[in-house]
Amino acid sequence: MNIDDEFAGAGEGNEGALLGLRSARLSRRSFLGGSAAGLGALGLSGCLTADDMMRAEAAKLYGPVPNEQYAIPAVDVSRVDTKYFRQKVRYDSKEAPGTIIIDPGKYHLYRVEGDGMATRYGANVSRPGFLWSGEVYVGRKAEWPTWTPPKEMMARQPEARKYAGGMPGGLENPLGARVLYLYKNGVYTVYTIYSTCDPDTIGQGITSGCTGLLSQDMLDLYARTPVKTKVIMLPA
Repeated sequence: MNIDDEFAGAGEGNEGALLGLRSARLSRRSFLGGSAAGLGALGLSGCLTADDMMRAEAAKLYGPVPNEQYAIPAVDVSRVDTKYFRQKVRYDSKEAPGTIIIDPGKYHLYRVEGDGMATRYGANVSRPGFLWSGEVYVGRKAEWPTWTPPKEMMARQPEARKYAGGMPGGLENPLGARVLYLYKNGVYTVYTIYSTCDPDTIGQGITSGCTGLLSQDMLDLYARTPVKTKVIMLPA
């Protein structure tokens, strides 16, 4: 389904974030030169694999963020495939630096950096039946946003009605610490890029059209993404 045809799953985007509530590659030389403390924290000893080294560095990248309005816990990196850790990668694109490209087939979100490079983040994406593709843009953004379930969701899940007036921001809020709201032709598509503290969702198709990043990744992307940024959803 193409976003130009219709806003597929209208009223479902925030529900997709609710379903989602449940990368830094290091060279061997630099790792051996300065990551002993990280290894100790992970309880690693003896011969180390490339994955061990990546997880040791990721434990620092995805550590706790205590100075937020709500303290964000560390990610259990043992529960995330190493290919989903945030990292700079080669990525040929004609799009301008800053453009966001989501590849749902690979569960990756790219921020184009220019010169053939991009920052790549692991993501959760739409589940079957809610996949879409096309070009949208960031229409607005928010920190620790209020979440309001769409009426379609409340009809199917009566327990959500208690949040009809809005669920305040916080760690239990489906949208998490940061959210980018996606628009098309001045209209909110009901899709978002949101943050999650649940590492088990990364690399999964679980939402109703939204894309989720680990909170630490979303803090990074959010800080570098202004309103009006182009977002491209590739076909699955």
